[in-house]
Amino acid sequence: MTYLELMPAFLALALVPVALLAGTPREAPRRRWAAMGLALAVLIVLTVIFDSLMIAAGFFSYGDGSLTGITLWLAPVEDLAYVLAAVVLLPVLWWALGHRGHVSRCLRTWLATSRPISWVNTAYPFATAYWLLTHSVDAILIVGSLFFLIPYNLMMYGINDVFDYESDLRNPRKGGVEGALADRSEHRGILAAAVLLPLPFVLFLWAAGSPASGIVLAVSLFAVLAYSVKGLRFKEIPFLDSATSATHFVSPMVFAFAVAGAQWTATLTAVTAAFFLWGMASQAFGAVQDIRADRAGGLASIGTVLGARRTVLASAILYVVAGLSLLPAQWPVPVAALFVLPYLANLVPFLTIRDDDCERANTGWKRFLWINYLVGFAVTMLMIRSLLPA
Repeated sequence: MTYLELMPAFLALALVPVALLAGTPREAPRRRWAAMGLALAVLIVLTVIFDSLMIAAGFFSYGDGSLTGITLWLAPVEDLAYVLAAVVLLPVLWWALGHRGHVSRCLRTWLATSRPISWVNTAYPFATAYWLLTHSVDAILIVGSLFFLIPYNLMMYGINDVFDYESDLRNPRKGGVEGALADRSEHRGILAAAVLLPLPFVLFLWAAGSPASGIVLAVSLFAVLAYSVKGLRFKEIPFLDSATSATHFVSPMVFAFAVAGAQWTATLTAVTAAFFLWGMASQAFGAVQDIRADRAGGLASIGTVLGARRTVLASAILYVVAGLSLLPAQWPVPVAALFVLPYLANLVPFLTIRDDDCERANTGWKRFLWINYLVGFAVTMLMIRSLLPA
């Protein structure tokens, strides 16, 4: 990796505190930005002079192939990246911390919006798949796991909360672990954080990966945006809503396959297909509890089209097919087919549910959230067993 490839992520990191300024009652005065410009000019001149003198004196050198070859006197242009980052990062962070009440409120809102109970659902598939393929703990594993743990979820759920605000006001289950209900005045800050916080991670993973992993990452991010953003709103297109939601959770694993350079085998295909079908089944069941609220708000979903009872049945069928998809995989992966049983058992009380009491499915949805942890533990045990000698 060259310094030029690292520069975008490094510079993007400096922009992260800008999200903390979004929504403050008073924007930074123009003279502050003028001072930043003056400081940047002075630091660029000093950096070029002293870097060139130290290089000429032989104090340090750069590895072959790590630079573009563009220099100012003797100083590589890449050396100016940390100057620009420092000039942006430090003043903006200082101004943001000056609004201490605003900062603490933003952090609490972002935390609630990112759905901490669901963080593991995206980070675990990436980390597990990457480690099983590479058996190494490197920068990609660490950065990728952190990205899919918090920034990815903040982007996914934060954008959704902003664009679903009007319908969420009519939804009694919003305002807790199942979805934040942030005041409209906080929406600009949420959107700024949802874009800026993931940016350094995305740039690093893009630079560190291959063209194939870059395409997977682009598809993953598009699915996050397309699900909620006005003009796309895949969540309002029945059946596509379930497929897009499944992509949110499967794409981190597929990205791990791509960035690790894995060859597609029958086992990887079976695992991916099963995981995707599981995601569709889970989203469909989750839509049942919102059928009346969605219809009242003029929203369409797989639930509003099929109705409560048939949606639960469709979810059950998808879970069964997900389990069957694992059977052709290499041993002991087919054992994981049994892991759909808790999800199927969770659906049984709702096989006769009606549209007019669809909210009753929320009890099953809350159980679903905890079943994920149980099944995740079982998957981990199966993974450990597969790594042990026979």
